[in-house]
Amino acid sequence: MKKKSEKKIKRTTTVCLSHKEDADGICSAALIKAIFGGDSILVDYHGQMDTLEKLKHDKTLKKLFICDLGLNKKNQDVFIEIMAELKNNGISITYIDHHDASVSVITRLTKLKINVIHDIKECTTVQVYDKYKRKLSGHFRFLAACASITDYMDDRKKASQLLQIYDRQFTLINATVLTYNIVGHQKDPDYLLYLVDELSNSKYPHQIPNSFELAQIQVEKLSLMIDKIKKNMKKMSNLGYVEIFDSGASGAVNFVLGLSGKNVGVAYKERSEHGAYAVSIRGSKSCKFHLGRITNNIASKCGGSGGGHKNACGAVIPKSKIKKFLRELNRKLV
Repeated sequence: MKKKSEKKIKRTTTVCLSHKEDADGICSAALIKAIFGGDSILVDYHGQMDTLEKLKHDKTLKKLFICDLGLNKKNQDVFIEIMAELKNNGISITYIDHHDASVSVITRLTKLKINVIHDIKECTTVQVYDKYKRKLSGHFRFLAACASITDYMDDRKKASQLLQIYDRQFTLINATVLTYNIVGHQKDPDYLLYLVDELSNSKYPHQIPNSFELAQIQVEKLSLMIDKIKKNMKKMSNLGYVEIFDSGASGAVNFVLGLSGKNVGVAYKERSEHGAYAVSIRGSKSCKFHLGRITNNIASKCGGSGGGHKNACGAVIPKSKIKKFLRELNRKLV
């Protein structure tokens, strides 16, 4: 007979691990919380593996959702190893994502009996809503519509159907306010979790206290950035690029794309704690290349990591390799 101290610990916790840097990740976490409750953990791409390593040792973890956190050549094998360990511990895992992934990676995850929901044609929140809509009120399809706008995927089949339900300007202003609130609080994890809680309680972004005032602060910062980009931006034959010092690269990169007159814009900012640059890349509608796949390949060769969508992606590149990364990216865009 087992002693009381030897009894198996009862697993009770539901966790959603989601992307913290944009509305798609925040809204995905809000929908999961509205359906299943539990806790939300918000990370960037760089932090997801460290967090998963910690979750392996959580004896109460019962159900894990992973949302809007794409894989790349540098981390995909380790990710699958961690998933196998979690499954061996009896954890239920659902992986929901829209970033480019190889068939072999999806197959390996499926063989582990992980519930994989993966479609590069729709943003993650739209996929969450589509999967669980019978358990959600109609309000949450609005959040899915907002997320599709901020991820530049509002022209996709399911997303466009959701957008038809709402006044477009009403959706656009809510998506924008939410995005600027997220961007302005990347160093305030408690506020990001607060956003998840508020949205999961069926609030529109504009109903969150001070959301317009906080968004206005970010708009002012961006307006000041334009002249700096004009002054410091450089061009290669197929792309424009700039190093950013006093704001986020993701907020600057669309200005680089527009002001450079090229089909690809790149902005990067030093991540002093990692000895690397955080790189954001955007392509115009005329860009014929899948930037996420190209970035994944080049970043891995430079000792970094990266990937993403066809026209919007990012990378973490060692500081000593940033020029090589830019040259290789420029060379591939021919």
